[in-house]
Amino acid sequence: MKSIRRSVIAGSWYPGDPATLQADIAGYFRNVPERDIAGEIVGLIAPHAGYRYSGQVAAHAYNLIRQKTYEAVVLVGPSHRVAFRGVSIFRRGAYETPLGLVPVDEKLAGDLQSQSGVIVDYPAAHAQEHSLEIQLPFLQVALGSFAFVPLVMGDQDAETCRSLAGAISRAAATRRILVVASSDLSHFHADREAKAIDGIALQHLQNDDPSGLLESLAAGTTEACGGGPMAVAMLAAQHRGARNALLLKYANSGDVTGDRKSVVGYAAAVYYR
Repeated sequence: MKSIRRSVIAGSWYPGDPATLQADIAGYFRNVPERDIAGEIVGLIAPHAGYRYSGQVAAHAYNLIRQKTYEAVVLVGPSHRVAFRGVSIFRRGAYETPLGLVPVDEKLAGDLQSQSGVIVDYPAAHAQEHSLEIQLPFLQVALGSFAFVPLVMGDQDAETCRSLAGAISRAAATRRILVVASSDLSHFHADREAKAIDGIALQHLQNDDPSGLLESLAAGTTEACGGGPMAVAMLAAQHRGARNALLLKYANSGDVTGDRKSVVGYAAAVYYR
């Protein structure tokens, strides 16, 4: 491997021991009710907090793709630590988790970058970013071996989202690709206020309305640190023929900690054709 992005959150945000990590994810899956999705799943939205807080919500999304096969996963998350313009792609090598290496699909990564000028090669965006890594163990348990393309969004405006979604749909036109968006919802409001703010985003997710989501985020009536990635997943799914959306689960950190004075919201959703 030319470049391996080592784990930076194993042992803190999720277990660092492989057996414990697999057992925890299996436990989350056991707590998810079975759903019959009559179609091909092309897009997922999942949260990216520590597994203690959001792992059970994420399991509602990932349980739907267990033992399914994709040629590649396109994983899109926000940048929490580094400010930059555009969308950073990790072009070569692999990401590491306690469950092993997840290789980058270098052909798809190259095709993607050639499709849009917003996609840049900025490795610093990936070095400490948790929003992508936190999704990988769930994907490893659900899919087994797979290749992926990691994308970190420095800009999340509507123009960037539409350009990135178009690039994904063109690069994946003849391939069986899953797009995963990584996002939490509102941060550090009291429970009642958080549910009202999150309710606006949830309605857009359920209605498969990326334009409405982006407008609400721009207006400040709802909040999501990965609002751009969520819009990209919905737009890319629509470009690829998805006409069905399902909001799978909503919860907040207060459901785990009991602290309702300051919570973070989490959602899982699926898009299929």
